[in-house]
Amino acid sequence: MVKLNVLLLATLIACALSLVTSRYQARGLFVELERAQALTRGFEVEYGQLQLEQSTWATPARVEKIAREQLKMQLPGPGRVQVIEGRPR
Repeated sequence: MVKLNVLLLATLIACALSLVTSRYQARGLFVELERAQALTRGFEVEYGQLQLEQSTWATPARVEKIAREQLKMQLPGPGRVQVIEGRPR
């Protein structure tokens, strides 16, 4: 009877240690998941900001302004424009 009690006690201790270990691992994985999700949210916000910035930089009015002011470009006069018609396919 004593051997059975010792065996049951050892089994109980092993199960308890296994439970504690699995709970510790689960908490660690949950913390890692939360960090990854926060990082994902940060990347999504940054991506949205970059898309907005790209659309702002690429507006036709801004491109035209830079072309005129910094590159000293101007629209060609009507006499310098040639329309070339392509061959029908």
